[in-house]
Amino acid sequence: MSETIAWLPDGTPYSTRFDDRYHGEQGLAQARDVFLHGCGLPAAWAGAQQWRILETGFGFGLNFLATWAAWRADPARPRLLHFVSLEAWPVSADDLLRAAQRHPELADLAQELHAQYWGLLPGIHRLWLDDGHVLLTLCIGDAQALLRQQLWEVDAVYLDGFNPQRNPAIWSPETLKAMARHCRRGTRLATWTVARSVRDALTQCGFQVEMVPGLPPKRDNLRACYDPHWQPRSSRQAPEFTQPARCLVLGAGLAGATAAASLARRGWQVTLLDAARTPAAGASGLPVGLFAPHLSPDDNLFARVSRAGVRAMLQQSGALLQAGVDWNPAGVLERRPAGELGLPAAWADGPGTDWSQAAGADHLAAAGLPLDTSACWHTRAGWVCPARLIARLLAQPGIALRPNSPVARLQHTSPSLWQVLDGTGAVLAEAELVVVAAGPASNALLAQLAGPRLPLQSVRGQMSWGLQPEPAPGLPPFAVNGGGALMAHVPCEGALAWHMGATFERDVERLPMTIAEQADAHMHNWQRLQALVPTAAATLRPAFAPGGDLRAWSGVRCTSQDRMPIVGPVDAAALPGLWISTAMGARGLTRAVLCAELLAARLMGEPLPVETKLARAMGTERL
Repeated sequence: MSETIAWLPDGTPYSTRFDDRYHGEQGLAQARDVFLHGCGLPAAWAGAQQWRILETGFGFGLNFLATWAAWRADPARPRLLHFVSLEAWPVSADDLLRAAQRHPELADLAQELHAQYWGLLPGIHRLWLDDGHVLLTLCIGDAQALLRQQLWEVDAVYLDGFNPQRNPAIWSPETLKAMARHCRRGTRLATWTVARSVRDALTQCGFQVEMVPGLPPKRDNLRACYDPHWQPRSSRQAPEFTQPARCLVLGAGLAGATAAASLARRGWQVTLLDAARTPAAGASGLPVGLFAPHLSPDDNLFARVSRAGVRAMLQQSGALLQAGVDWNPAGVLERRPAGELGLPAAWADGPGTDWSQAAGADHLAAAGLPLDTSACWHTRAGWVCPARLIARLLAQPGIALRPNSPVARLQHTSPSLWQVLDGTGAVLAEAELVVVAAGPASNALLAQLAGPRLPLQSVRGQMSWGLQPEPAPGLPPFAVNGGGALMAHVPCEGALAWHMGATFERDVERLPMTIAEQADAHMHNWQRLQALVPTAAATLRPAFAPGGDLRAWSGVRCTSQDRMPIVGPVDAAALPGLWISTAMGARGLTRAVLCAELLAARLMGEPLPVETKLARAMGTERL
């Protein structure tokens, strides 16, 4: 689903699919005059907490770039700018950048957009720009279908697309009706076309329509405001909060730290409480972990959630961490069963290869594996030191960390206030919102409120690790997984370290592990290492031998029965202001940032970072 662009002699891009030119020399002027000013911007968003724009055709992103530039230049801008754009046939990243070169004043923004403009498979992609204050939600697919499936509420609409005679579907009454579902009373709309069919359809959908002077050589443009004579029906649930307030996050692991950071970025005053002396004292304290997409031939929900999570993780880590020290997004080689690569057939030639593809000879050779090994190469994947990520997240403005603060009980003192108490009954803190991110301990807190018992499962695991010998032949320059995971060349104690693991013991919580249990887990990891990367096993054999320099880390992960995370309100009717984010399982680094953004978006009525179907698959309401 990609667009083929022809470039005319004057430098104007031309769509061979629709036999029509994209906006030429007037492109930037049109973006500002027709769309931005046509929707009353930037004046309309002054002082708002957030502003949500829906666009019906992304094209080369010129309307988005112009809006982003106006947001940056406005001292009264909203804290958060949401730009949701539909596109059935995305242009290539190179064409995107080439088109932006016609407008030097947008060059820096175009470069930032270009860096994230990849892997645009059908579905929804959240691009995190301007330190997370500008969120571009690219929706790839048929506009009418996407508009019917999602539950956005927007403040402005840029009605854009090719000429109605060239692409009538985008201007059809059915598409415009689906678009109107996402408008609130007062939502403004602007477009360059004044076609009678479009005016009539908008009027029928509840818009008050007017023609205004156009940008020469066009005589007229169209502006409209959603103000139907009837009471609009909506399947959207009203957000629990429209303005930031105080929040208590319980648990300083990945789930809690990412939730705290996402809320603080939106203006919340967050207090994070944890029983331990330092953050990342539980399962999130492993020395290093992987983030990588999951593969499924039918590209199921699990796989699509994993890709959204990887994109979110890349964006957050790229903003906070030092490559090669705190993290390394150099890719991951995944060994697969013979003949079962797990790649969807449609990925053979397209944006799917930006994510994963059959491993090439160079990657197999670098891992010391035979060239006929069944394996996939995940380009957008790597390793992260979770404790370092958590430390950077908690250093964000608006977050106060309270270690050594074990919470024994939650108390709902009024419809809008929660308190957390210690074991003596003393109040530790109070706030309008509580987010429980306590892993396996979450159910114990909820049980005291007669809340639902979540289907959580504890999974104990041990990682084997040690400092690398010098030299260290056979240790791949990237992570390798598939029946365990090997991560080498991780900076540690002034040297480099390797890590192998982790074991997987369901329904076991006991820590610390006994000496016998540790030895058994080391043996399990050793056996997996020999099967996974034989050349590395040869190098690390002395470490696993009796008396070798072998170290261990163990922790208890939290997962759910359906292997999906659990994010959302605990019981919106009976326990308002009580939310949860947990059950990241063994994929916490892949899921945590996405779950935090999903929690914040649902809480405050923002466009979601994933399709509605995926959000429901992770939501508390499914349980």
